[in-house]
Amino acid sequence: MTKILRILNRFNVGGPTYNVAYLTKYLSDKYETILIGGEKEDSEASSEYILKDLQIDYTILPEIRRGISLRRDFKAFRHVVSIIKKEQPTIVHTHASKAGLIGRLAAIYCHVPYIFHTFHGHIFHSYFGKAKTLFFIYIERFLARKTTAIIAISEIQKNELANTYKICPAEKIEVVPLGFDLSRFSENTEEKRVAFRTKYNIKNNEIAVGIIGRLAPIKNHKLFIDAVQECSRRNPQLPIRAFIIGDGETNTELQEYCKTNEIPYNISTDASFDKLITFTSWIQNVDVAYAGLDIVALTSLNEGTPVSIIEAQAAGKPIVATNVGGIQDVVKEGKTALLSTISFDDFTKKLYTLISDSDLRNNMSNNSISFSTTQFSYKRLCNDMEKVYEKHLDTK
Repeated sequence: MTKILRILNRFNVGGPTYNVAYLTKYLSDKYETILIGGEKEDSEASSEYILKDLQIDYTILPEIRRGISLRRDFKAFRHVVSIIKKEQPTIVHTHASKAGLIGRLAAIYCHVPYIFHTFHGHIFHSYFGKAKTLFFIYIERFLARKTTAIIAISEIQKNELANTYKICPAEKIEVVPLGFDLSRFSENTEEKRVAFRTKYNIKNNEIAVGIIGRLAPIKNHKLFIDAVQECSRRNPQLPIRAFIIGDGETNTELQEYCKTNEIPYNISTDASFDKLITFTSWIQNVDVAYAGLDIVALTSLNEGTPVSIIEAQAAGKPIVATNVGGIQDVVKEGKTALLSTISFDDFTKKLYTLISDSDLRNNMSNNSISFSTTQFSYKRLCNDMEKVYEKHLDTK
């Protein structure tokens, strides 16, 4: 049996936790996986319920946190080294940037035979200034030279890593798209739709538009707010309700933005919901939210593989999204999604097109379910990853 030490940045709500959970739970009996991860930020929702639901043992290393702290990061490095020395894994597989830095340095130090790293996105644009970004690129290039294989989650991401940022040669990069158990998004949808729309007082003729994910600058929620406001102004006879589902560091800022621009909004603790925009905070049973929505939006400045878009399609929801990162790899443009540039005019035009055209929404909905469930199955994810491991363990 081959032992794998799998290391994740942190257990916060998002695609990476699902990815490591399914790989930990469902790889074949040829593999034994030990899962560790860092501490979520205070403003983030925990994703530990995903691991508990799957009855997965895991360990949280509180020293692995976002941001740079030489003292804390060195402590995390020493902690991972001690785990490697105790467990003696054949493979160390890291997921996302901070885990990739600390985990790979520890694996190199301990002479682990095989080291893999998955980019669940990257921080090479729209996160930091030019000097800091270049510093991180140099670090990733160094680590890539010591890594058995780099895992990209889309062909677009592979091209960016190999050709745009020159992290490593293309032949060192394997593409393994994310995978999920998407069955719940197509089950009991009418019952869930009624529950969501009743809770948030959404009338039958109102079109519910939602954006789902953490509230952070990279997610560009102000574009969503501005576009919703403009669509509402453009045709008052076409009633719209918008839902910002999630929480994070920009929550207060976004609510202040609504106040400043006189955009009516509710928050999750209000007694009733009747405003244009509602901040729901996190919704753990997000399948209920998807059932209640009519359109799902994404306005990010940069993305890896956005889970909300995959889940939305599994729920049969049409998408409007900025065309960034790996978005094109997870939708069928014109069939399941309308893609826009990162501009107010273009995004608003695409959003208004979906709001005003019920036939288009219905056609996209019919296309979405089969596409998402075929492309993003967790069984396919596990099979693909085993093939990558076997390829490199056989040839190194």
